[in-house]
Amino acid sequence: MTTELLIAFIAFAFVTSVTPGPNNMMLLASGVNFGVRRSVPHMLGISLGFMVLVIAVGLGLGQLFEQFPPLYNALRYAGAAYLLYLAWKIARSGAPQANADSRSKPFTFLQAAAFQWVNPKAWVMAIGAITTYTPQQGFLFNVVVIAALFALVNCPSVGLWTVAGSLLRRWLENPLRLRVFNIGMALLLVASLYPILIDVKGTL
Repeated sequence: MTTELLIAFIAFAFVTSVTPGPNNMMLLASGVNFGVRRSVPHMLGISLGFMVLVIAVGLGLGQLFEQFPPLYNALRYAGAAYLLYLAWKIARSGAPQANADSRSKPFTFLQAAAFQWVNPKAWVMAIGAITTYTPQQGFLFNVVVIAALFALVNCPSVGLWTVAGSLLRRWLENPLRLRVFNIGMALLLVASLYPILIDVKGTL
């Protein structure tokens, strides 16, 4: 991989990781409701789960969906349904102090990693990374390098949203403000589905 291509890819990884999407909306809400420390497994699950997804796409899963579009459509619809469920849970979240001792818990590492497989934005990012930035010479090695670099860039990028959420915790101690915030995050999570589900088919 040339230096120019590497720089371009890192820029792509940063921009796609730090811009709003389902993962970042959930991490912002997690930072508010649970704080940074309890959200660390969620952040690591996103980055490492996405790395596995990129490798899988590079090894041929993207081509499989290209040959059998109904499989990909089924994945999109399952992802959309799950995101709607998560939005409902976020909208119903209580105060941070209450969450610390209640049944409400942040995402675990495995939950966050598994979520990448039904996250439409993650698929768009993975397919873009493999098709645009992975040289054909030494392809398998480059797939692993691309996936590892994406994880390294992704983790601190999504972590910014968690930190932002934690900084809002004190301001959101007011129950009404927290309620409005959580409902707003839930609506943004639902809204994040629209452009992804409309455009993702054209990226395959």
